Formats: sequence, structure tokens, C-alpha cells
Amino acid sequence: MVRVKEAIIVEGKYDKIRLSSLVDGLILTTDGFGIFKDKDKVRLLRSLAESRGLLILTDSDSAGFLIRGHLAGAIDSRHIRHVYIPDVPGKERRKDKPSAEGKRGVEGMETAALLEALHRAGVDVEQTGEGARPVSGRGITKLDLYEDGLSGQADSARRRGQLLRWLRLPERLSANALWRVLDAMMTYEQYREALNVCFTGVTLDSSASRPPD
Repeated sequence: MVRVKEAIIVEGKYDKIRLSSLVDGLILTTDGFGIFKDKDKVRLLRSLAESRGLLILTDSDSAGFLIRGHLAGAIDSRHIRHVYIPDVPGKERRKDKPSAEGKRGVEGMETAALLEALHRAGVDVEQTGEGARPVSGRGITKLDLYEDGLSGQADSARRRGQLLRWLRLPERLSANALWRVLDAMMTYEQYREALNVCFTGVTLDSSASRPPD
């Protein structure tokens, strides 16, 4: 496994599964062309790009470049880095036939090819066990979300939905996905402040303001 400090955006769930076997980091999906209409997710990606950088890793076919172009036009280029996989003919194992352009996507890339793509893009990767966090302070844990009533409890879905709306995050984020996003976006102290403002309306620290539109 390698650790990548930037958030990574790929097209679909199988791309995410493939990359998750190699990369220890935050990986999100565009859900194909769904990103074109998902303003909440674009807002999230913009926020992540500004706070830690964003790697765009789409397939090398025309659809992948169309999605890449859309993201590049919606997010400040200073905060994004493009990672390009090579054109490799063939198909993924789960598919009965190749794609229209006959190229393998991220899902079908060999490990060496994915690592080389990251290297060519100038991405700083490191071997991991329990490597260092990209921000200082203790991280946010799944237990934190449970103890704060955001997962595993009767009223968790409602509370989670309230926090997602307040942070302007996609409403479909699961509890596990919310944990990963929060841990990537803020410190534990900022998380506590965000909860306080969201659920009580009392501001203890101005750093808890919502992400910008």
C-alpha cells in the first residue's frame, strides 16, 4: 500500500475498489456522468482540492476525458493534478466484451501501471503502515461518529442528514463515507466545533464556518 495525501476522484465503484487495493487515502467517485448534475459533489471536490489537493484519475477513453474536462473547468487548476493511465487494449475481467474504444479503464490497470501513472504526475507517495496524517492533531474516528449519534443509533440518519446539509455535503454519503470525508477535511477540534454550531447554533471558534459555495 502507498499513502497519497491528496483526495483522488475516479469514475465508478469498480475503479475505486481497484485503487483501494493499492492506495491508502480518500477515494471518491464521479458516478460516471452523474457528476455533471451533482452540484453538491462538485462543491465537496472543490473544498477538498483547496484543503489537500485533488488528483483526477479517469479512464483514457473519450468519456473519461469528458469527465476530466468537466472537473477541470469546475475546480481551480492550482489545486488539481491530472493522473493519466496508459492506453492499454483489452477488457476488464468482469466484462463480457471490451468497451467501445477497446481500452482498459482504471479498473483494469496493473499495479505497476497505476504506480507509474502517479509517479509521472509528480504525486508524492510513500509506503505505509500507519503513516502520518496530512494535517496535525488527532484524527476523527468511527467511534467519534457513533458517540456523537451520527452512526449506529436510532436517530443517526436524521442527525447525519442535518450535518450533511449544514456542511453542504452530498446527502447520499454513508456514515462510513462521511467519516472519511470529515477526517480528510478537518481536524478533530474543527469537527467538534462544526457539531456544536450545527446542532446548537453556538459558535465557539470562527474556524467552524461552512465550506464555501
